Amino acid sequence: MWRLKTIHHKASASASDLEEFKRKRREFEKALRQARKDRQLVSKRLLQNDVEEEEKEEEESMETCFTFLSSEQVKEMIRGVQMGGEEKAARLASLRKALRNPENQLAFIKSENSMHMLIGQLSAHNAQCQLEATRCLHQLSHSSHPSVSQACVPAGPYLLTYLSSQSTQLTNQRYNLAVVEAFGFTLSQLLQAKDATEKIIPAVMASGIVPHLISALTPDPEFGFGPAIECSWCLHYLVSSSLDNSMLIAHGALSHCSAVLIALGGAVAKGNPQDGLELLIWPLLRCLGNLLASGGDVIPEDTRLLAALCVFAQIYLHLHPALSRESLWTLNNLTAGSSGFCSGLLLLNMVPILIQFLSFSGGINSMALRVLGNIAHHGPEYCVGLTQAGLLSALCATLKMADPEVVTLSLEVLYMLVSSSPQGVEEFTRLNGIPLLEAIQYNNEGEQRVRAAYILDHHFPSFSEVESL
Repeated sequence: MWRLKTIHHKASASASDLEEFKRKRREFEKALRQARKDRQLVSKRLLQNDVEEEEKEEEESMETCFTFLSSEQVKEMIRGVQMGGEEKAARLASLRKALRNPENQLAFIKSENSMHMLIGQLSAHNAQCQLEATRCLHQLSHSSHPSVSQACVPAGPYLLTYLSSQSTQLTNQRYNLAVVEAFGFTLSQLLQAKDATEKIIPAVMASGIVPHLISALTPDPEFGFGPAIECSWCLHYLVSSSLDNSMLIAHGALSHCSAVLIALGGAVAKGNPQDGLELLIWPLLRCLGNLLASGGDVIPEDTRLLAALCVFAQIYLHLHPALSRESLWTLNNLTAGSSGFCSGLLLLNMVPILIQFLSFSGGINSMALRVLGNIAHHGPEYCVGLTQAGLLSALCATLKMADPEVVTLSLEVLYMLVSSSPQGVEEFTRLNGIPLLEAIQYNNEGEQRVRAAYILDHHFPSFSEVESL
């Protein structure tokens, strides 16, 4: 981004230099967002069971996960389910517990018609049997053995058929929402399969399920967050795939994710957010952040989204710092190239909040610097607003930090501030920032040294003695 050339003096720092820097910065940040989106395609999770069931089955889990069954015992369990009757759901529950053992999983898929029997329960009229069958698939989908996960693939069309045919009348029935939750989890596991991009994801996109996944992002006030969480993760894996996201955006994925996040942000801002709320916020942030990273001109329009993202970053800073970082990453993607949202951060006085994050490590300060850089990118008026908000004083602190990424990003933001505004030059001088640049110039190596020297020579020539880089 920075020119390695003979430096004459301040007059040579033309507007074209700044524009070239901004162009390269924009390209680099775009590539960074796409790379992060690509890395998020795989993210194994555990199904969030009801609290009551967790408490009831905790001891059983410890026993059954170590219980080995012979092939004949597994076959006997399968025959018991096939017999039907009032005990079928209970037998499926017993099978589910047995499938916690990896050896039992292998014995199960090797048994004749085992998967056919299990998949057949998905179309049963008994919701409890549907739920237990899906939980059996959920157990199998966790297996690291390739033959077990491959055996789950034929269940995909049945999961899609069920989820895409859900009527609004089912949303008040606890069992059906429990089935949607379990189905959603199993589908999310299939979307991470080795051949998902070639086979499963195209089938999902063509199935008509997308609008139902999107509509399920809003949590049910009585049932809880479970179904919304699982459908959000399904949507996340679709967004993170290499397929074009224009269809997802056309179905309202971006606008609906934004609306739900705004509503959740309001709930969090009131204090004492419900337990487990962060489990829904997380995949929604990834959906929105990666939809924004996909490019295109479609962006949300509601500035309340800025407040929601800042609230998440603040509230979860100490309890779930990774979620705070994810919130800032989404804010970075939202403000990249959007003068409207950058103006919103200034007008709504949110820059001081972002400045507060600069004192935190673990990638949080670097994310905040990227957002502040997006604001500075838009020119003199924005840079004056950042200077008036006290950003230069905070940069004097981050320039001293040991993290090379933080120092590099701080130099980028500083360059835009002093290049766009004489007020920035005066303020940085008053804050005694020149010695910080001199220290970086003489003590650091590589790009950091180049950047510090460039800023000194072009904007503080009376302090610089550098003749060339």
